[in-house]
Amino acid sequence: MASDFRLKEQLPRLTDRIVATYTPDDAINHLGHCALPSYEAIIEIVLDLKDIFYPGYRRKVGLHAGNIVYHVGSLVDSLHDRLTTQIARALRHEDRVRNKHSDCESDTDFEAKGQAMAIELLDRIPAIRMMLARDVQAAFEGDPACQTTDEVVFCYPGIEAITVYRIAHELVRLDVPFIPRMMCEWAHQRTGIDIHPGAKIGEYFFIDHGTGVVIGETCEIGDRVKLYQGVTLGALSFKTDDSGALIRGQKRHPTIEDGVVVYANATILGGRTVIGHDSVIGSSVWITKSVSPRTTVLLEKPSLRVRGSENDDSAIEHANYQI
Repeated sequence: MASDFRLKEQLPRLTDRIVATYTPDDAINHLGHCALPSYEAIIEIVLDLKDIFYPGYRRKVGLHAGNIVYHVGSLVDSLHDRLTTQIARALRHEDRVRNKHSDCESDTDFEAKGQAMAIELLDRIPAIRMMLARDVQAAFEGDPACQTTDEVVFCYPGIEAITVYRIAHELVRLDVPFIPRMMCEWAHQRTGIDIHPGAKIGEYFFIDHGTGVVIGETCEIGDRVKLYQGVTLGALSFKTDDSGALIRGQKRHPTIEDGVVVYANATILGGRTVIGHDSVIGSSVWITKSVSPRTTVLLEKPSLRVRGSENDDSAIEHANYQI
């Protein structure tokens, strides 16, 4: 059946109705000449940084001692230019939002600031690589199903999420707006692991399986911590001011000290909540108060009840479980 071209006569009026919603107080449009950071460019930056962190594992193969300097040098040169542009865009937009002006003119040289931040991030690559090497080792040592560290780099969503977090967190430390969150939300989409770039996470960090893990902005995690799938390190409540607006900048998420293991679907909430070092938090527990070091927290053992024609309403013996 052919299209009725007469119906297309409605499209100009429909367009006018849509554009009429783009008002100055509309919070979901950006109509101006100042470009925002490019989502596609930011993701390409992440992918190129991953090529530097894990040479030979990602997009470029055939790397060896004779060509690695050229390969890395080319990436670093390109990253410098793209990071400078994208960071400058983010800084300029933040300035417009904070100072409530609509033009792109400013006495601040955002390109110069962007370049300085880009150089600083690139300068931190060796240190980030060392952190990631320890994260990979933690995954290998912490998972008996893992055969090699190559398997960790290739396959583990936890390492994917942690890698992007480590990049984004350095940008947070440099006071780069917008871009760190763009990076971590991209990793969230890919892995199901939601790490806020503002969280502070120590060395030898391992997220096993990972789907559904949430780590809040003000969370502090020590060294050699292991999380399983579904763990939430969240806020207990949100304080508001006299006008009802959220009070920002306060610690809302828990502190997890060194050597802690948190099993699947555990929920730990609150900025004053501290899980002491070398503790074990069992599956599906709900914690809103601090736990002393070297403590094991478990739910009461449940009983499995199976209903059927032969054993209706009877509990199966030895059906209890423990971590």
